[in-house]
Amino acid sequence: MKTIDFSYFIERYNAGEMDEAEKEWFGKELQKNEKLRKEVELRSRTDDVLKNHDMMNLRNKLNAIEKQRREPVPMKKPGRALNTRYAAAIAGLVLIGSIVLLSSRKMSNDEILSKYYKPYELVSTSRSDEAGSAPDYYKLAVEFYNIHDFRNAAKYFSMVLESDPENMQTELLNGISNFENQDYPAAKGSFFRVISDNNNFYIDHAQWYLALCYLKTDEPEKAVEQLAIIEKSKTIYRKEARKIIRSLR
Repeated sequence: MKTIDFSYFIERYNAGEMDEAEKEWFGKELQKNEKLRKEVELRSRTDDVLKNHDMMNLRNKLNAIEKQRREPVPMKKPGRALNTRYAAAIAGLVLIGSIVLLSSRKMSNDEILSKYYKPYELVSTSRSDEAGSAPDYYKLAVEFYNIHDFRNAAKYFSMVLESDPENMQTELLNGISNFENQDYPAAKGSFFRVISDNNNFYIDHAQWYLALCYLKTDEPEKAVEQLAIIEKSKTIYRKEARKIIRSLR
């Protein structure tokens, strides 16, 4: 049985970024796993310590700046002092201009995808209750998916869907595998089917990957439209959707 790496989920749990389904699953894991509970508590305390440490460093730097400001400045020749002031003012304007320019720069689609895209992580190799036949094909597909052999993963996920077309988990994974294979029409088709089903746990993920798919195929208007839907929802992707929209405008 594959061991679950909880690091990703611990970070999301402590940051309050889990959706209701994830919280329910992780809560059950915490109840039966004492080692996991201690790890969650330790990381939470560590985060608090780091935050306090950063705050102290900032406070010390501000105190040092204030102390330096209050120290008497040696008398200099007026002309040189004036030149120094102009130089400082120009440097300040250049710095502010650089910050404004960098913060307002529109990110490219590739930059956005590089920053925000990552394949959906499987918690286990077992399917949910909605799974039907061909369990061997599914297990094989997941094994290929987990080692990032997405071409074979897509092949076997498609075989599962032939006998179990209502399996939305497999449909989502098939879409992501095709996304990785740069078969974007097939990927969009899978994400559309998951969203259209409108009765599964994977709609939020499908909406997110569909928006990224639009970015990859250079359809920014459709991407923004899809991201706006995500931003108004309560999914785990809403914050990222808001940031990408700002980057595109």
